[in-house]
Amino acid sequence: MGKLYPILFSLVFAVLSLSSTETEARRRNFPAPITRLVPRSLYDSIFLHKDDNACPAKGFYPYESFVEATRRFPAFGATGDIRTRRREVAAFLAQISHETTGGWATAPDGPYAWGLCFKEEVSPQSDYCDSSNTRWPCFPGKSYKGRGPIQISWNYNYGPAGRALGFDGLRNPEIVANNSVIAFKTALWFWMTEQRPKPSCHDVMVGRYRPTAADLAANRTGGFGLTTNIINGGLECGITGDGRVNDRVGYFKRYAQLFNVDTGPNLDCENQKPFS
Repeated sequence: MGKLYPILFSLVFAVLSLSSTETEARRRNFPAPITRLVPRSLYDSIFLHKDDNACPAKGFYPYESFVEATRRFPAFGATGDIRTRRREVAAFLAQISHETTGGWATAPDGPYAWGLCFKEEVSPQSDYCDSSNTRWPCFPGKSYKGRGPIQISWNYNYGPAGRALGFDGLRNPEIVANNSVIAFKTALWFWMTEQRPKPSCHDVMVGRYRPTAADLAANRTGGFGLTTNIINGGLECGITGDGRVNDRVGYFKRYAQLFNVDTGPNLDCENQKPFS
């Protein structure tokens, strides 16, 4: 009888391994929930020029990579009623479009049809290393410049993003510009993750944001403008008529129309103080 135990153990392990493999295969073959909100036809109509020869990121942002990345964040585009879901996805796509825009005022199809044109920052002014951040230390020779759809930057973002998503963001930040699924995952990670005192962009767009006393004093009201504050408020918010903010709003208005949903209030962050 004793000799049977190793055999039985091997059989059980083989069955469990097969079951796990089959489950993973079925998961990948089963349509991701996001495809109901963003079918391929809508994705292509949103990003009309992402694969033009004029765009350095040509071929880097296929629909399949976007869909696969959303599997890691099942709450994205799946929280609240259908209008809330559409509005959140439109807001996310608008923000990543601004961050990667190749548009200009007289561009074909308008300035807001050129999202996902770039995959990494051009001519960065520094290596984006905050040497005072000892929790996420920089590695020699590495640049933590903007990469991917949301242009994730700085070692204190690459480090935790990599830990959450399963890659070494500090030693290998370049993977964000070399792997399109990981690139989309970093953008969704930033969107979905609360980084106090900042709320997550997801919570803002689905109505879960509850302003603190400091938020109220800083006029940080819920809406698309607050997601801009979360992403780049230190450079763009509290400024009258900032062109970068207006570009983000322009993308959002176009996408909201494509999703057949209203934008909601508080589109800009002109009267908001940035997060400290």
